[in-house]
Amino acid sequence: MELIVKFLPLFGVLALIFVYLKNTWVTKQDKGNEKMSKIAKHIADGAMSFLKAEYKILLIFIVAVSILLFFKGVDEYGDENSIHISHGMVAFSFIVGAICSALAGFIGMRTATKANVRTAQAAQTSLEKALEVAFAGGSVMGMGVVGLGVLGLSGLFMIYQYMWPGAENIQMVLNVLSGFSLGASSIALFARVGGGIYTKAADVGADLVGKVEAGIPEDHPLNPATIADNVGDNVGDVAGMGADLFESYVGSIIGTMVLGALIITPDYGGLGAVYLPLVLAAVGIVLSIVGTFFVRVKEGGSPHKALNFGEFGSGFLMIIASFFIIVKSGLLPAEWITDGIQYNAMGVFYATLAGLVAGFAGFFLGPIPCLIAFLANHESGFLGWLSKS
Repeated sequence: MELIVKFLPLFGVLALIFVYLKNTWVTKQDKGNEKMSKIAKHIADGAMSFLKAEYKILLIFIVAVSILLFFKGVDEYGDENSIHISHGMVAFSFIVGAICSALAGFIGMRTATKANVRTAQAAQTSLEKALEVAFAGGSVMGMGVVGLGVLGLSGLFMIYQYMWPGAENIQMVLNVLSGFSLGASSIALFARVGGGIYTKAADVGADLVGKVEAGIPEDHPLNPATIADNVGDNVGDVAGMGADLFESYVGSIIGTMVLGALIITPDYGGLGAVYLPLVLAAVGIVLSIVGTFFVRVKEGGSPHKALNFGEFGSGFLMIIASFFIIVKSGLLPAEWITDGIQYNAMGVFYATLAGLVAGFAGFFLGPIPCLIAFLANHESGFLGWLSKS
């Protein structure tokens, strides 16, 4: 466990190596005939043009906020000199967080625009090949998010621990590190909202031009808004979602680290509880990579079952790993008292287990709203059937 704590950034590097290998593999797949390649290129060029324009505006915002954080940040810890340094480090954390968040969306979208046409071509061969290409393209963004998150957080945390060592300075370190989450949130806000607005505008435009004016489907080859519609799907559902997921992932880890700072552990310099969420995230990267090899489907099989098998397989392994990390590793004491209330490591494990189980339950409960909507639909649902009986 001490080796994991010592080399936490390497787990982020491992995820990025996985991203590189998967992206390279997707790129080598057959992209279809000349017409398919031409359409795919138009979509990819449009998506990149949107991101380029969006990131130019975001760059101005990042620079402006960084300057404000440097000069107007508030810190109550240390002398005047350390206060000045901490302000600079908050701005630095903000910039690094913004860059990582933008990269998460950019990497995912670049691979998605490649995987789209290659999945379509692979689907003409077999279901197994199509799922393999599509899943590889999706795993790039997923691993890019967690890889950049773990690498950025653990790397900055180690730097700040070197600058302000010891458990007595952990509040200073976490205060400065929170700038990373702020930077990630800023990019996610603009990327998700900006990409979402473009997505919906292009979708409505394609509907109006095609269905209303010409009486053709929104994705018909003769619909001039089709390319814009597909560009919108990529910038909103991939690039925007990637930045959004990165912000949520980083924010949850930093929030847990802040809570962990309230617990002084006998090992790891008193910071075992602070390292705990980073260790769980690092081990989760390894188990997620293992889980990708579980996703296999034979011709005539169910892609949904294949995806579930990979999800449940890696999740089950994570439950086992979480028990040893939380209860047996020494990152948390067996029992401790905070504000007169006694807690124990098993309680933390049970809370983690509850979160994993809730995530699994989403696979089964997710279709319920759709079923309710179908049953309530007067035309084609259950009520419609009753009215016609």
